[in-house]
Amino acid sequence: MSDLQGKTAIVTGGSRDIGRSCAVKLGAEGANVVVNYNANRDAADETVGAVEAAGGKAIAVKGDMTLKGDVDNLVAETVKAFGNDIHVLVNNVGGLVARKKLGEMDEAFLNHVMALNLNSTFLTTQAVVPHMPKGSSIINLASLAGRDGGGGGASAYSMSKGAVITFTRSMAKELGPQGIRCNALCPGMIDTTFHDTFTPDAARTNVENTVPLRRQGHPDDCADTVVYLASEKSAYITGANIDINGGMFFS
Repeated sequence: MSDLQGKTAIVTGGSRDIGRSCAVKLGAEGANVVVNYNANRDAADETVGAVEAAGGKAIAVKGDMTLKGDVDNLVAETVKAFGNDIHVLVNNVGGLVARKKLGEMDEAFLNHVMALNLNSTFLTTQAVVPHMPKGSSIINLASLAGRDGGGGGASAYSMSKGAVITFTRSMAKELGPQGIRCNALCPGMIDTTFHDTFTPDAARTNVENTVPLRRQGHPDDCADTVVYLASEKSAYITGANIDINGGMFFS
C-alpha cells in the first residue's frame, strides 16, 4: 500500500498537461485529489474522472489562485470534502502570458506575470500550510527558464520562476522544523499546450535533435517526480530544485 493512500493533495491548475498528470498519478497512489481550475470546467471534470479511474477520489474546485479569496475557498472546499489535514500541495498554476522584450513590457504586464507565477504560489502555500501535519510536502513548479533566463521575450516569466526557485528554498528552511518539506521542479521542454502556444515547431525539433535524451519531456516525467517528492521515499529531501530537461541544462 502506498504511503499516499488516503492522504489529501491539492493540485492547482490541475485540469490539463502537467497538472492533470500529477493529479492522476497521485490518485493512482490512493490520494484524495483536489483539482483546481480557473476557466475550463469540462477539462477539470475530465481530470477528476481520470483520477477516479486510477483509483483515487477527486473533486474539482474553481478558483483564480492570484486572488486570496479564491485561494481561501479552495482550502475550505478541500477541508469540507476530505477533512482538516492537507498532506500534499502541488503549486502548478503559472504561465508565460506572452513573449515581450524589455521595451515592449509595461508595469501592468510585469505585475500580471509575477502574480500568475509567484503570487499564486505564495498565496496558496500560505493558506495551506496551517492544515499541513508533520510529514507533509509542498512541490512547486518552477522552470528551466528560472535557471537560464529563458528564451526570447521571456524575461518576465524567467524572473517569476527564478523567484519560485528562491521561495522554495526559503520555505524549506522555514517549514522544515515543522516537518514540512518544500521542493520544486524545473522542467525544460515538456510536450504541453504551453509550448504549443509559445514555442515554434523548429525550436522544439531542435531540442529533440540536440538534448542528450533526444526527445521532449512528457507531463508524466514531471508527475512521477512529484509523486516521489510527495511520498515518504523522499523524506530527507527538501529545498531541492530538480531539473527535468533531458540533459538540456545542468545546474
